Amino acid sequence: MTRFIHDQFAKDYLEELLSQLGECQIPLEIRSEVRQVDVFFAPSTQPKVSPEALGLLGKLATTICLFEPFRNPVTIDEIRSCLLKLLEVNTDFIRRANRENTRLNENNYPKLWILTPTASKKILEGFGAKSDDENWGSGIYLLPEYLRTGLVVIHQLPKTLDTLWLRILGRGRVQQEAIDELEALPPDNQFRLNALLSLSSLRSNLEVSSELEEQDRELIMRLSPLLLEQLEAATQLGREEGKQEGKQEGIEQGIQQANRMVIENLLRLRFNSLDEELRGIIQPMSSLSPEEFLPLLLQLSREELLARFNSEN
Repeated sequence: MTRFIHDQFAKDYLEELLSQLGECQIPLEIRSEVRQVDVFFAPSTQPKVSPEALGLLGKLATTICLFEPFRNPVTIDEIRSCLLKLLEVNTDFIRRANRENTRLNENNYPKLWILTPTASKKILEGFGAKSDDENWGSGIYLLPEYLRTGLVVIHQLPKTLDTLWLRILGRGRVQQEAIDELEALPPDNQFRLNALLSLSSLRSNLEVSSELEEQDRELIMRLSPLLLEQLEAATQLGREEGKQEGKQEGIEQGIQQANRMVIENLLRLRFNSLDEELRGIIQPMSSLSPEEFLPLLLQLSREELLARFNSEN
């Protein structure tokens, strides 16, 4: 099912954007049965960027929270499962407070944000979810206060820059329009490259899937040129840096530096961190052209990459 590919993309994408605001754990293991929260987020006291830079997503992430993104419209049972995860996390918070002899107030407990492309009127009414346009705008529905839960109905969000980072997780036309807006952002936007890299990784994973919906095929076609444009821009930057040195050696060094930057970003995106083993393969990979190293980075496993490029050192 391609749904799992999209689920993984949503987790990676949210981690990429939110990691500059605080700490992300993907996934978060919960005791009792084997349950996993898709994204557990705790804001930093000194974030690298202001939460306002991520618009509505940043506003959702101003407190400790759980994100549960769904590719397809969320079902009644899926909402109940999310609520159960939230309650189990709350129980862990209580245990920790008891061990540390500290007191919890209502604001110390995490919030749950369920991200869904659409939600039926029946589901919203059944869970007592109410809109709060004055404080949140359209598309946000809050469950009763002590449940500390909200549904983000992505296809109802207004088409503004403030909602862009959430609309990327939509479906069909909504997602494609958001991708168009993302591509049109200035190249120096602090989140643009990370989002494009996440989308390019999604494309690669979809391409090797044997079960594709029509929307997924259309998404592959839309995403195909994106990363190549990024690589060409990075390579051009390297050429310009080399030309400034006025020597052919400088041009070649500039191109390799651009390649190293892209390779480093892709490795960090795919494997969540960059340890010494992965750093060790950046140099040999950077001698390849983007057309050569890009498919390898997106398709080979960590073990395959290390085996291939460690042997070339």
